[in-house]
Amino acid sequence: MRQLKTSLLACLFPVSALAAPDTYLIDVAHSFPNFEVGHLGMSTIHGRFDKMSGKITLDRAAKAGTLEVKIDTASVNSGDAKHEPGSWAAKNYGPRSRDEHLRSADFFNVAEFPEATYKSTQFNFSGDRLDSVDGTLTLLGVSKPLKLTVTAFKCAPHPFTKKEMCGADAVAVVKRSEFGMKTFVGPVADDIKMSFNIEAYKE
Repeated sequence: MRQLKTSLLACLFPVSALAAPDTYLIDVAHSFPNFEVGHLGMSTIHGRFDKMSGKITLDRAAKAGTLEVKIDTASVNSGDAKHEPGSWAAKNYGPRSRDEHLRSADFFNVAEFPEATYKSTQFNFSGDRLDSVDGTLTLLGVSKPLKLTVTAFKCAPHPFTKKEMCGADAVAVVKRSEFGMKTFVGPVADDIKMSFNIEAYKE
């Protein structure tokens, strides 16, 4: 009787369907959210956040998964960290650097909102390829839907350690004013192009 029950369960629920999703922890040394923003209609300023953490779950058989990301907003890095007294930047722009300004209440307000988060609601696959991720971005205490378009996705053993890992690149456009970040909208573009470069290791 026990063998019959086992056989019936195997027919109703294939082994692949019963397998638990794999969990991957984001490699903080190789994963960064990057951004691009138009400046004065003249050029594009690039930056990134130096600290991000999170995890991914992936169920290949069910074509499903989850993504949770936490971004340390104080780690913003646009390449202008400090103005030395007497420097060209200090003489022309004052003592406050761009990164310091970005941390202020005019922009990321890191004192009140030290984290930005992204939580997925759905993974969208075409066959075995992950095409996009639907989810919610929370920034400055405001939550808005945000779709990430996946431009690269691969899972394989690490070439040196042989530990199972996944990597992905994804892009999205965020309108910062929708999150309450309205300082200098116009001279500094409202649309921010975000790119997430993620590597994660299986637990």
